[in-house]
Formats: sequence, C-alpha cells, structure tokens
Amino acid sequence: MDVRLGLSRPSTPPYTLNSAVDNLLKNEFDLLRKKGEKHELVEKYAIDAIPFSHPDLPKWRGEVTAYVGALVLDEKSNLMVNGLVDDVWQDSQGNLVMVDYKSTSTSKEISLNDEWKQSYKRQIEVYQWIFHKLGFPVSKTGYFIFANARKNLPKFDGKLEFEMSILPYEGNPDWVELTLLEIRELLNSDAIPAQAPECEYCAYKQKSAQIVKSIKEKL
Repeated sequence: MDVRLGLSRPSTPPYTLNSAVDNLLKNEFDLLRKKGEKHELVEKYAIDAIPFSHPDLPKWRGEVTAYVGALVLDEKSNLMVNGLVDDVWQDSQGNLVMVDYKSTSTSKEISLNDEWKQSYKRQIEVYQWIFHKLGFPVSKTGYFIFANARKNLPKFDGKLEFEMSILPYEGNPDWVELTLLEIRELLNSDAIPAQAPECEYCAYKQKSAQIVKSIKEKL
C-alpha cells in the first residue's frame, strides 16, 4: 500500500524514553570502544566480544543520514536493503556480532518467546545478512541487551532504575533473499494481497469501511 499506492500506515508517537536508553547505552559502549575494552555486562555473561571500531559505525546507526543506516543492494531482487543497528561487536575470531538494545518494564522473566518478539529475531537476521553482504565475517550469534525498568520501588526520585540483561540469539538469515524475491514479485503485481488475520490495521480498515458503507446506505 505504501510503495505501490502511496498509502502509509498512521504514524505513532515516537518512543522517546526508549530512544534515550538507546543513546545512553551507545555512549557507554562508545567509551569502551575507544579503549578496546569489554563492558562489565559482557564480562558478566562471559561473552567473547568487544565493541567494534569502524569509521562507518555512525552511518550504520543512522547518525549521518537519518533512516538509512547500513545499506546494500540485493542483486537478485534489485532491491536496496537497509538496517539501523544499535551496536556491532567483534569476537576474538574477527567475526562481527550484531547487537540490539531493547527497553521494557515488566515483572515477567525476560525472554524471546513472546509471539511479537519473533520480529526481534528477524531484525537481527537481517542485520547479519546485510553485514555479510558488506563483506564482513559475521557471527551466527547476535545479542539483545534488555534494559528492564523497575516499577516496584517505593519512590521515583526523578529517575528510573533498570535491571540489565543480555539474551543471545542464534540467527539464520537464509530466508532473507527468498523473501526479497517474493517482495519484488508482489510489488510488480497489480493484485492486492489478502490481509493477514493478525493484522490489526487491516481489520480496522475493513471494519471501518463496512461501517461507513452501512451508514451511507441508510442516508
């Protein structure tokens, strides 16, 4: 709808608190990047990696050109694919490690098992695919750094306190190229695809159209 018909989804308010946590984590890891040292949280989880230093890191993060990030051309589909990474680490074998920061506030155990978190996994896999296309050796293991804001404290005192954790994820980006070919085929087609049952936007548009039609018929 967006690319073919110019009809975009309604925008949502920016996640300013999440962005603030992202920026602070980037600042924290950048200090260690200059020194070539591990973060204490990485040490705690016994992860073999340090922050990767590269002149293109600001570009990959979207700090040079907004919403562009790491960009590659997929020759088979002739589609440009981009991703804005939060961080890139490097293990002792020279492989790049994709890292994404996530902010939340929950009393549940932090995991990647929720249905909506499957998109997190695809996100890491797209990053892995992009950096492989850029010519870097890439580790199959990516990491999510979760900042979980505590909400059971007796006082606020003008600050949030976070419990920090790291979850590993073994990615498999083999699906990416086939999916890009399917996307290209869809974009070149005049047929509008069927709506996904779980798509709330689709259900809202369909129901609202039915209601409007019903009202007009009564006039």
